[in-house]
Amino acid sequence: MSTAPVFLRRLSLACTLLACAVASAGSYAETTLERIKSTGTVRIGYANEAPFAYTETSGKVTGESPEIATQIFTKMGVKKIEPVLTEWGALIPGLRAGRFDVIAAGMYITPPRCQQVIFTDPHYQIPDSLLVKKGNPKNLHSYADVKNNPDVKLAIMSGTAELGYARAEGVAEEQIVQVPDTTAQLQAVRAGRADASVGTALTMKGLAAKGGDSVEAITDFKDDPSHIGYGALAFRPDDKDLRDAVNAQLKQWLGGAEHLATVKPFGFDKSNVTDKTAAELCKQ
Repeated sequence: MSTAPVFLRRLSLACTLLACAVASAGSYAETTLERIKSTGTVRIGYANEAPFAYTETSGKVTGESPEIATQIFTKMGVKKIEPVLTEWGALIPGLRAGRFDVIAAGMYITPPRCQQVIFTDPHYQIPDSLLVKKGNPKNLHSYADVKNNPDVKLAIMSGTAELGYARAEGVAEEQIVQVPDTTAQLQAVRAGRADASVGTALTMKGLAAKGGDSVEAITDFKDDPSHIGYGALAFRPDDKDLRDAVNAQLKQWLGGAEHLATVKPFGFDKSNVTDKTAAELCKQ
């Protein structure tokens, strides 16, 4: 019997296996972590909210969260940080759409957000406060004070946890003035479009310093203790390996001298360090 058909069959089988191997190799998708390592570049999404993340007049992007991201990724061998400015409410959609690789904006860990992104363990904890007109003429010290005076308007940055807190505390929708950033919060209070703005104590203190003698941040905001914010870096759910690699670096670094020196210029200190985990905060 001729061996030619057998040879041809073997050749055909070999070609088929080779084609499958080539197809399999071609279909392999590089992970975000692998791309970051191979290119030495990571894209961070941020919104202008001092002191967490913002653009200086020089054009430099800085703040507690970008500086932490820079330190951690440098330790991972990443040489280039590409910042992408985004409105706060578009950070999670932008991350999920692939506009950037990580949210470095001091974003609070909340259960609803945990359904859309995955977080590192928090790198800070902080309470909220109000920005009001000098002398606090409406005597506002809580969400209840706002709720109980229907004429009071409260400026809140869109997409923030405080928007949910205000609604949960009974503040009416017509009392809420949603704005895109902290600059708009300050402008709303100064111009009288809002009687107060709510946000993190550090942010409101910073706005008061910018606003001069016309506004102040109150020091005795009465809030639910569960509203204490825990900020972290956020990633796409598919990028668990990237999140875990960053988390491992953070665990070795947070609370140490280098970390505290990095965040000191933005008003953070050891009192802002927490041992809470993303897993427990996502379950609250």
